[in-house]
Amino acid sequence: MDKYEIVKKIEDYAPLELAESWDCSGWGVETALRDVKKVMLALTVTDDIVKQAREQNCDMIISHHPLFFVPLSWEDINIYSAHTNMDRTRGGTTDRLVNILGLKNSENIGDFTRLVTLDNEINIQDFIKILKKVSPNLRYVNNFNKKTLKKIAFCAGSGSEFIKEAFEFGADAFITGDLKFHTALESPVVVFDIGHFESEIMVLDVFEEILHSGIDVVKAVEKSPFIQT
Repeated sequence: MDKYEIVKKIEDYAPLELAESWDCSGWGVETALRDVKKVMLALTVTDDIVKQAREQNCDMIISHHPLFFVPLSWEDINIYSAHTNMDRTRGGTTDRLVNILGLKNSENIGDFTRLVTLDNEINIQDFIKILKKVSPNLRYVNNFNKKTLKKIAFCAGSGSEFIKEAFEFGADAFITGDLKFHTALESPVVVFDIGHFESEIMVLDVFEEILHSGIDVVKAVEKSPFIQT
């Protein structure tokens, strides 16, 4: 398949115009090779991911996280990224996280944030069991000792700057990754930090569905850099 046809499929789903101005979504490495027979999907491109792609005879890597620096050793393989545009688009990163958890009817409450209103309140401990499906070692903050949740906001990746926004829309809890100490200390809602990697890795399923026909697709072997104890 022509690599520009592959990119068009992704951008039809998540237009580049949706990306933040600081974001480097798009081509990271664009070689002279156009005919792509096999694509590797990855959350983050590293030396190991490039090695995996070569070992599996992939002509192209599609990642969620963009490249801010390109080592010379990577310049022989096409690399394309869809980051904040995939986060913003309907059915993208955060929406897939919501769906994986078995929740429905999310609404946009900001550029990247989704809000789910449950039919019935859920006990926090029961909700933790649901979250552990994607993040066995999650951590959380409950400054006001809430026992039950009704409205739950989500932002996959690093989204703690949207906690105030979630609170203003009536959320009882906020699900994200990369929570910092002072942010946790001051949070007006329950915050569950499920990890940056764990909150976004399912976006590879979205890429796979977009490219479901006409091209051989494989997923890279990746894991969070944090060691679970």
